[in-house]
Amino acid sequence: MSDRGEPTNQTEKPGAGITGRQAYNIASDTVTGANLRLKDNLFQAIAIFVCLFLGALVGAAVAEQRWAGALVGGLFGLLVGLFGSGIFLMVYRAVMHIRGRHD
Repeated sequence: MSDRGEPTNQTEKPGAGITGRQAYNIASDTVTGANLRLKDNLFQAIAIFVCLFLGALVGAAVAEQRWAGALVGGLFGLLVGLFGSGIFLMVYRAVMHIRGRHD
């Protein structure tokens, strides 16, 4: 019933406009779970490999022993790529959820 005592045809269901996939994306982004978005996973894989490669190059260029420098630089690049891309995706997905886009 409305405020004026008239019957209404609308039934309020929380989350009625959200699909199952969107509900999973919300839960996996905010609570826990694996991110199953192909686009996000490809972005993160590419970012990690690029940072690993650049780190190995820089490490080999600045170290006296090139192979040791490449290993240390590659490991450092891997960590930078992993955490950097993860933090970027975290902020990006938070902004998308705030805007109501739960793809």
